[in-house]
Amino acid sequence: MSIEHLIAGRAAALKPSGIRRFFDIASEMEGVISLGVGEPDFKTPYAVRQAGIQSLQRGKTAYSANAGLMRLREAIAGYMARRFSLSYDPKSEVIVTVGGSEGIDLCVRAFVNPGDEVLVPEPSFVAYGPMVSLASGVPVPLPTLAEDEFRLTPERLEAAITDKTKLLVLPYPNNPTGAVMRREHLEAVAEVIRRHDLAVLSDEIYAELTYNGRHTSIAEIDGMRERTVIVNGFSKSFAMTGWRLGFLAGPPEAVRQMLKIHQYALMCAPTTAQYAATEALDHCEENIAQMRDEYNLRRRFIVDSFNRLGLDTFEPEGAFYIFPCIKSTGMGSEEFCERLLYSKKVAVVPGSAFGESGEGFVRVSYSYSVNHLTEAVRRIGEFLDELKGGA
Repeated sequence: MSIEHLIAGRAAALKPSGIRRFFDIASEMEGVISLGVGEPDFKTPYAVRQAGIQSLQRGKTAYSANAGLMRLREAIAGYMARRFSLSYDPKSEVIVTVGGSEGIDLCVRAFVNPGDEVLVPEPSFVAYGPMVSLASGVPVPLPTLAEDEFRLTPERLEAAITDKTKLLVLPYPNNPTGAVMRREHLEAVAEVIRRHDLAVLSDEIYAELTYNGRHTSIAEIDGMRERTVIVNGFSKSFAMTGWRLGFLAGPPEAVRQMLKIHQYALMCAPTTAQYAATEALDHCEENIAQMRDEYNLRRRFIVDSFNRLGLDTFEPEGAFYIFPCIKSTGMGSEEFCERLLYSKKVAVVPGSAFGESGEGFVRVSYSYSVNHLTEAVRRIGEFLDELKGGA
């Protein structure tokens, strides 16, 4: 007997992540250099690790409040005020989540009714569309283009809105392109959002990795705080990926509904990680600047290197990815990545994994040492030379 016929159709219809296939192949090959993982190569700051250890030694192993430790929520509210000039009440407008991913899921499930359309700018993080589908919503891809520096334009937003549109995902700084939305771009988009009375899920997990000026949240724009849920976390800014801790901030009416879902699904975020994150916000913000400076050096190196190789590469202003165009090779994204992996043992991610508008590009992470990047660039250069020689 097979249980397959009992599986929910929504789950069965989900496609596996387009990223994982290349990681699975690479994991079984010797000598592979990976530029595929979106994970800091830094260790969690020492003081943060110690705070987690000390909480265990003191026996702080019970559940926290559903919304998270009040001390951490106060620290999050202080952080949002210091870094982004946004005021949130830690009692009613902040939830500590299990990574930023849970925050995205909570927001989608709290806003989306069956049949509601959710606009998802692409290329973007692979999870948005599937989360919308699991909530019985309809994900609507909203292509962004290299000639617009992969920013969402008000014209494209306006053209995609229907009477079923409920929510806009705003994923900036962007994974995989590294694009950012500056204040003037956000103001233009906000005018369309207000006119059509949409809610916004602003995924700002890479907010601290902005290289040319301070990150601006759309919640800072007039009339947007009351319709925006911000999702952020500790994975990228404090190199805390394995701690699985994030947070969301938004208007109390929305947070109240998301908290109910959080209560039933997860109870609370891991207590040890919450103590560690409190230390990160209280005493370790200088580590953010140190890591950002190092990423910036790598960013300049990798962009210059890929352009010298003849792969037209848009200069990202955020996150830790570049998104070079590989159309000049005559190959599609998947073919390029597969041939590069098998012939030179370098793993990058096909742009098509992040939506149809990512076809013709690949995602390259520079969250690796310069030595690691240098060797990868050398091998990619050999690969491109061999392609030209065989043409």
